[in-house]
Amino acid sequence: MKTKNDPYAALRYKEFNTFLLLRFAMVFAWSMQFIIIEWQVYSLTKNPLSLGIIGLMEIIPAVAMALFAGHIVDQKEKKSLLFKCIAGFSVISIGLFLLTWPPVVSDWKMDTILYAIYFMVFLGGIVRSFLGPTIFSLLSLIVPKKVYSNAATWSSSVWQVGSVVGPAVAGFSIHWIGVHWSLCIVIAFSIFSIIALTQIESKPILNKKIGEPVKESLKAGVRFVFTNPAILSSLSLDMFAVLFGGAVALLPIFAQDILKVGPEGFGVLRAAPAVGAFITMFVSAYVPMNKNAGMKLLIAIFGFGVCIIVFGLSTLYWLSVVALFFSGIFDGISVVIRQTILQLKTPDDMRGRVSAVNSIFVGSSNELGAFESGVTAKLMGTVTAVVFGGSMTLLTVLVTGIASPTFRKLDLQKDLEEIEKA
Repeated sequence: MKTKNDPYAALRYKEFNTFLLLRFAMVFAWSMQFIIIEWQVYSLTKNPLSLGIIGLMEIIPAVAMALFAGHIVDQKEKKSLLFKCIAGFSVISIGLFLLTWPPVVSDWKMDTILYAIYFMVFLGGIVRSFLGPTIFSLLSLIVPKKVYSNAATWSSSVWQVGSVVGPAVAGFSIHWIGVHWSLCIVIAFSIFSIIALTQIESKPILNKKIGEPVKESLKAGVRFVFTNPAILSSLSLDMFAVLFGGAVALLPIFAQDILKVGPEGFGVLRAAPAVGAFITMFVSAYVPMNKNAGMKLLIAIFGFGVCIIVFGLSTLYWLSVVALFFSGIFDGISVVIRQTILQLKTPDDMRGRVSAVNSIFVGSSNELGAFESGVTAKLMGTVTAVVFGGSMTLLTVLVTGIASPTFRKLDLQKDLEEIEKA
């Protein structure tokens, strides 16, 4: 099958298309649920710190379980493990549905409801620590290595579509049917994910060290990441950018108190970055970003930081939407390049562990960034916190670019040419 310059190479595999439907449904459900809970918690407390605590409740188990989860993923069959992850998410969604149902919680104190929501988010962090590595590993078993780059682009694009539609639907559904019934949509999409998963066959376990002691397995995964300059630099760069540029965690405050645009405007603000990222990723399927990948990644994250600063300073709704949209464009470039680096540079038998380390560096930094944003907003004020975060992102890019000339010269085109020859 010809894959060179074929933007639809990965889509020519039936199971990959099913995988994309499954991933969309899960990202949609997860992102929609997160937005609904953010809105509900801030409506209950009117305290920016409460938004940060949501992130903290998810990052604690995500970081604590990540490496162990990566070890389990490399040792187990991926389809059955993914089924357990989706089932766990469904149970959490049902729990949140009950916690927002007046007949159930009408006699509860606000603090009790709040702590119960935080507990559910905590359980979600445990599920997420397994979900990311499982999906990353399953992708590489569905398509051949020669189309990894194209598959990573389409997979990331679908992730962004879910990130666009989920928050947008959340904003409008909160307005139309309320928080409680909006969670029914989340539950429906998680059930759809399980149905889609049944159309994917079980895959072989490629790890030759089945039964390897946990300690040795974890050490091998961490050692691989820290001795691979391309992976380590890309993860570190993105981690700090996400950590300090986590302005989206404060969007309920901007929507309700600064821009005063209500739940509909909140949905648009929350979806704007993902719309930009999706457009970028769709274009990247036709215009690959593998050449001079390191420099492109540095420029993309620098542009992301500038957009966050503009958003923080804006008092105009349309300017805020535009700034978030362009932040998504730059973030889309970053995601495509980083996912391609991970897919091309990671051995098959280490995908779970490397993805777990990635979740610590990048995935968990979303939640830690939410907590950092909540704390700095409480201490500095919301606008100052966002501008500070954007400025720190710019500083991170400059330091990385100066300190790592090898990464600046990173070019993935050679890796793809070698795979084509093989």
